[in-house]
Amino acid sequence: MKRIVVKVGSNIVADEKEGLDIRRIAAIASDIRDAQDLGCEVVLVSSGAVAAGMRKLGLKEKPKDIQLKQAAAAVGQSSLMRAYEKSFGDFGKKVAQVLLTRDDFTDRKRYINSKNTLDILLSYGVIPIINENDTVATDEIKFGDNDNLASLVAGLVDAERLIILSDVEGLFSADPKKSHKSVLIKIVSEITAEIEAMAGGAGSAVGTGGMYSKILAAKRTVNNGITVNILSGKKSGLLVSLLKGNHHGTEFRPVRERLSSRKGWIVYGSRAKGSLHIDEGAVKALLHGGKSLLPSGITGAAGTFEIGDAVYCVDSDEKKIAKGITNYSSAEIEKIKGRKTSDVEKVLGYRYSDEVIHRDNLVVL
Repeated sequence: MKRIVVKVGSNIVADEKEGLDIRRIAAIASDIRDAQDLGCEVVLVSSGAVAAGMRKLGLKEKPKDIQLKQAAAAVGQSSLMRAYEKSFGDFGKKVAQVLLTRDDFTDRKRYINSKNTLDILLSYGVIPIINENDTVATDEIKFGDNDNLASLVAGLVDAERLIILSDVEGLFSADPKKSHKSVLIKIVSEITAEIEAMAGGAGSAVGTGGMYSKILAAKRTVNNGITVNILSGKKSGLLVSLLKGNHHGTEFRPVRERLSSRKGWIVYGSRAKGSLHIDEGAVKALLHGGKSLLPSGITGAAGTFEIGDAVYCVDSDEKKIAKGITNYSSAEIEKIKGRKTSDVEKVLGYRYSDEVIHRDNLVVL
């Protein structure tokens, strides 16, 4: 079974004036049914709750006030799920609503619980429909947009592919609405600054992100070893055609082998609480030697963190070299930095581990 994540934007399933586009939702349900018939397990990340709520509340533009936006999401989420349940039900398919916040990814226990729940749903042939829990999310715990959420979900469920259904056919060399000379970029092997510049900026009236947010999500996802495709969500059949091996839109190729679930969580799920400054020898050991980080290679610590927190490893130029889970708190590291492992117990009176970060809990960026 191939496992894929399909992300659908607000501008595909909803309109700021008309509300939900029931016909388009039905077409998406049909495509996902066909994808399942090809042997795929599908997780759907769908926007549209706020847009649907705007229609119900009589709002003419997307609310800027966070509480009004949360109210619109609360009103609209039930309509969104009802539309999906009806559309998938017509094909004999079951769906499940899953609302997530950033804390469901940063907290390791909640992350594993979310993963287990999604795995069980998929094993029963149920299609999880995931959205951000806007009614409780605040700026501090928001994903930013559902492109970012879909990227995190792809890592969470160990997906082989993330397919983003957009209102454009893919990434163009320039804005196709403004330049007749723009060309579709079919394959991207590396997301460079030039590629990011092609993506431009702002999104639609009902969505939160444009092409730039999709490029950032793709960058994170390919670094996790997962293929990303951006293609039109307004044309039926493209999703299934893509899965059959035909080319559509823009494909972003993975730049590394897929990370394990734990290391994927360390890099993209966990929230760094601080950083460790490391010397040149430690940089080489991490980058080229596949080694653990020892106290002798640490020159200082920034931030306040405890045992089990995620931290960055930065070089003398403040460049982030790696990210990992620390075995010592920031206060303890200030006491043992630059010391040999054999000196740790003498300094602290105890020793949790020989390594400050074990290589199994460390990912080179």
